[in-house]
Amino acid sequence: MANVQKALVTGFDAFGGDAINPSYEAVRRLPARIGRLEVVTAELPTAFARAARRLRALIARERPVIVLCVGLAAERDALSVERVAVNLCHARIADNDGRQPVDKPVITNAPAAYFSTLPVVDTVTALARAGLRAEMSLSAGTFVCNHVFYSLMHAAAKQTGARRILRAGFVHVPALPSAHARRALADITRGLEIVLRVAQRVKK
Repeated sequence: MANVQKALVTGFDAFGGDAINPSYEAVRRLPARIGRLEVVTAELPTAFARAARRLRALIARERPVIVLCVGLAAERDALSVERVAVNLCHARIADNDGRQPVDKPVITNAPAAYFSTLPVVDTVTALARAGLRAEMSLSAGTFVCNHVFYSLMHAAAKQTGARRILRAGFVHVPALPSAHARRALADITRGLEIVLRVAQRVKK
């Protein structure tokens, strides 16, 4: 179908003894179509060595124009639209493979940071207008979420041509409350759909 474009949206697998990860649980509930976007969803491992490699393979296979990666920030209570990814891995705890890098670059000899190419301010405004708790965040941390975010932006920056990634970024979602978890998960999924709708409206 003409004018149909592809969006790749990823969440993470369960981590730290939890049975589920809200990031992927919300992502996998997204509709297959949002406006003119065909939505492809995938789960990434919460592991430094494997997550970015899996993401790059998905990008090569799907050739999306929008890539949205989603992760859990259990200490936050809002949808956090990340603005900047930093070239640093510094893990307070080990990942799912038992790895715990300290003060290491995501990619050697690469830029210190990349900015999201999502329309961050417009996205946060749209989420708030929809009645969702939302914020712009200036730190995606230094764990696997930031590792994936930085790897995504580095890959997008290297692309050229008509089939390049036009919009890429990262959203952190809060933990699910013990009460009303189903409703909270539905709100997160609705928020991610809004992020994609705003992203596809903006021309580069």
